Amino acid sequence: MSKFNFTGLECVSCRHRLESDFSGYVCPRCGNNLRVLYDLDRVKAWREAGKFPARGRTDLLRYGAVLPVAEERFYPDLRVGGTPLYERAAMARELGLGALYLKDDGLNPSGSLKDRASAAVVAVAAVRGVRLVAAASTGNAGSSMACMAAAAGLSSIIMVPQSAPPAKIAQLLVFGAQVVAVKGSYDDAFDLCLRLSERHGWFNRNTGYNPFTREGKKTVIYEVVEQLEGAAPDWVVVPVGDGNIISAVGKGLREMQQIGMIRRLPRLLAAQAATSDAISRTVAAARSRNFSGDELDRNLPSLIQTVRGAHTVADSICVDLPRDGVAAVWEILHSQGEAVTATDEEILQAVAELGRKAAVFVEPAAAVTWAALRKAVAAGIVEKGARVVCLLTGSGLKDISAAQKAAGSPLVVPPDEAAVEEALGLAGRP
Repeated sequence: MSKFNFTGLECVSCRHRLESDFSGYVCPRCGNNLRVLYDLDRVKAWREAGKFPARGRTDLLRYGAVLPVAEERFYPDLRVGGTPLYERAAMARELGLGALYLKDDGLNPSGSLKDRASAAVVAVAAVRGVRLVAAASTGNAGSSMACMAAAAGLSSIIMVPQSAPPAKIAQLLVFGAQVVAVKGSYDDAFDLCLRLSERHGWFNRNTGYNPFTREGKKTVIYEVVEQLEGAAPDWVVVPVGDGNIISAVGKGLREMQQIGMIRRLPRLLAAQAATSDAISRTVAAARSRNFSGDELDRNLPSLIQTVRGAHTVADSICVDLPRDGVAAVWEILHSQGEAVTATDEEILQAVAELGRKAAVFVEPAAAVTWAALRKAVAAGIVEKGARVVCLLTGSGLKDISAAQKAAGSPLVVPPDEAAVEEALGLAGRP
């Protein structure tokens, strides 16, 4: 009996089908990414019988029937998923929204949503007898992979750009990863990891390359819908760099519609940094062509935009070439969604606002969702009265230097009451 749940894989572009025992990562015909397939009729029957989602679980294994590995014992024994969804009525009123919800995935074990992806990858690796997993990362995917590998007793090699925040590199080292700091960009580290993985036979976890990363990430939207008691929001705002999270959210929503968990698809809003906006520009380029469904599948790979020398304070979404761009743009367009960019200044402002108004401490790549939502409402993209979920994908502890830029500096005074009163503007008050 197979230890895998999935029935096969399908190319996101040419739709070529592969059996579940295919051990590669991308389509052998056209080289594009693969989508994992399930018997959703069976899952629907389980749901109608009260067997899905799994009772008695609050982590991502609650959705084990739509995860790649069947047996729980292959997953790391850490609590991944089950993160809170906060409603923030005052912030909703500020923008004229019907409701605003913040999904805080910075409370996963390594501090980011990426733990969901790494848990799924580790399970697949364990089934296949893999002992070493490699990944390229700006920090979060790598620290997540190192964390999950440590929990599963696997070795990990993580390649990061030398400019990755020190807190993220520290996490990698603490979790026991062999860390390679590459003198170059994330894209340089990504390509280097691909070449070395192929040469040495490492199991590669790279985002937007390994198809199983999407499977773990999609559980975040399953949770959101359950936390909203089955009432899908109007919009889901997702931070976008490589495009893997938003492609996962779109896939998860379509699965939920097929098995009867939701009736309609929410619209997806891609939130990007203005200086790393390849997905946003690709959405605009694809929409201007007005392709039909089949035409879009055939032509989308050639439309994927790149950014020369991408740079942003939101390091986790800083990429030149979006590695899951085809699937990401397809999901955005399929949902009748949109893409919005924010400047670094707007992103840092959002870090501070989320702390002060929502009491949530996030890194810049998570705060971009609030910054983009503000702009989308102002531009009339997101309608007044809409019910909106923002995915907050990483803890602010990931990048303290950015948090300090956003929040400012403390008051420095001698140990003297009068000095404190003067600094606080209390001098002369009773």
